[in-house]
Amino acid sequence: MQCLSRTLALAIACTFAISLGLSASRAADVDVAAAKKEGKVVWYTSTPIAQANKIVKLFESETGIKVEMFRSGGSAIVRRFMQEQQAGRLAVDVMTTSDPAATSSLARKRVFVAFKPKNFDKIVDEGRDEDGYFVAQRLNLMVVYARSDKVAAADLPKTWGDVLDAKYKGKLVMTDPSFTALQLMVVGMMSKNRGWDFYEKLRNNDIMIVRGNQQVSDNIKRGERLIAVGALDSYAASERRAGHPIVTILPADGTFVIPAPTAIIKGSPNPNAAKLFAEYMIGDAVQRLFPEDGGYAARKDIAPPAGGVALDRIKTIPVDYDYIEKESTRLKKKFNEIFQ
Repeated sequence: MQCLSRTLALAIACTFAISLGLSASRAADVDVAAAKKEGKVVWYTSTPIAQANKIVKLFESETGIKVEMFRSGGSAIVRRFMQEQQAGRLAVDVMTTSDPAATSSLARKRVFVAFKPKNFDKIVDEGRDEDGYFVAQRLNLMVVYARSDKVAAADLPKTWGDVLDAKYKGKLVMTDPSFTALQLMVVGMMSKNRGWDFYEKLRNNDIMIVRGNQQVSDNIKRGERLIAVGALDSYAASERRAGHPIVTILPADGTFVIPAPTAIIKGSPNPNAAKLFAEYMIGDAVQRLFPEDGGYAARKDIAPPAGGVALDRIKTIPVDYDYIEKESTRLKKKFNEIFQ
């Protein structure tokens, strides 16, 4: 028994030592001194511009490292990165998109650095690659939202199918999936689940197509259109905080909850600053920023926005990212044929 106890104690001690070694190894993965020596990080992102600017300001003030940001739609971000990669002229260190399908595809090609920063295990399961090739920065809710002062509560659409009602003709607006990756996810799954007839009927209902979510928000705010279809809820939340009468509708038949993945580019100019910045984006300061702005953090331990519905109470529509990636060109072409 005494021998067994010594053996058990030795095993525990060895396990503890290994654990400490792993922790030290992970901690050493981010070389802060080397990051500060590099002095800057180049970030391509589709993060809403107000939030992106806040993240940049927080990181620069805390670390002294300069962030050079290129901000555009998720699809545009990926296109720019791929063009640079194919030309052999990588300029970007960290990429945050709204396109999990393209990010997953690129991860399989090993163009990213495998990295599991602090708080990696706190990210929602669907928001992180098990090998560490990407990790979600935030969660995007694609919903329906409307002008509550122009559309009576009883007349608001309750489901996706409701927006096809003729009473909404000339009142609808949505983004273009060729520019906005989030809309590509919505279009891909709606056309797969419901058929392209859904979009044919939306066209017949005189829906307006604009480039991105900022244009949708501006359009609703000005009252040019009254109902946003498959639009990013964080914009609606931002306008509500600014005093605009906008109500979010979580469709009874399901909401799209889509992670925004961040990845570190292999062979980038500033690899140490890239790791520090990627880790910073899933740290407390940035993760709390999203619910403060009305959106959803990627971490499971961060509460939803004030007045928001907890994630486990939202009926979600699953997204087949492999299908989206495989069919993205066809999906965009078909959508453009319908709405040209």
